[in-house]
Amino acid sequence: MLREEVLSLLSEASSRGWLMEPQAKEVFRLAGLDVTRFLWTEKIQEAARFASEIGYPVVAKVVSPEVIHKSDVSGVVLGISNDKQLGEAFKAMSTIRGFQGVIVEETVRGTELILGMKLDKQFGPIIMLGTGGTAVEIYKDVAIRMAPLREQDIESMLTSLKARPLLEGYRGAEPISVEALKTMLLAFSSLVMEFENKVESIDLNPVICNASRCVITDARIMLAGR
Repeated sequence: MLREEVLSLLSEASSRGWLMEPQAKEVFRLAGLDVTRFLWTEKIQEAARFASEIGYPVVAKVVSPEVIHKSDVSGVVLGISNDKQLGEAFKAMSTIRGFQGVIVEETVRGTELILGMKLDKQFGPIIMLGTGGTAVEIYKDVAIRMAPLREQDIESMLTSLKARPLLEGYRGAEPISVEALKTMLLAFSSLVMEFENKVESIDLNPVICNASRCVITDARIMLAGR
């Protein structure tokens, strides 16, 4: 059963039809999934203070109810290494339509994956795992299973990915924590089932996995009945 805080977040977004990134991330945090440390603010001073606390480099992303795909409007800046660069990014994003602040978040390094869900009218919720980041449209390396996921489903999904060698540590690279990824997939599957018919689709891209964690760095939830 969904927590009251999650139901409240879904209700607040019902008129818009989708949850903006900070709201979506809060849903997943409440569900026990690992999300990046972040601050959503409209004040550059608060943004700079938070960046200093978590340590540069940081990522800045625009928050706007009118912008679903942030990269299409230059609403994402990676590798910000000081207050001056953060201020420049903040100023540029403040001109984007519907501006409601900026997310400042920690930089996480590792292998980029995509995790998603789509509500199928015939089969119910379907979960997708694949190669993430900007390469998702190029490689189209995905595995799809019906929810809820079982451990054997997750094993078969991982095995079927062309990017499996990257997860295992290709050419001397550090392998990811497969256990952390499995834990995330099981928690995600449980949450998806609790949503029932309230959510039409979920897009977590990228989920970044390394040797110690798998963390959600970007999230979008589209509500059903939009």
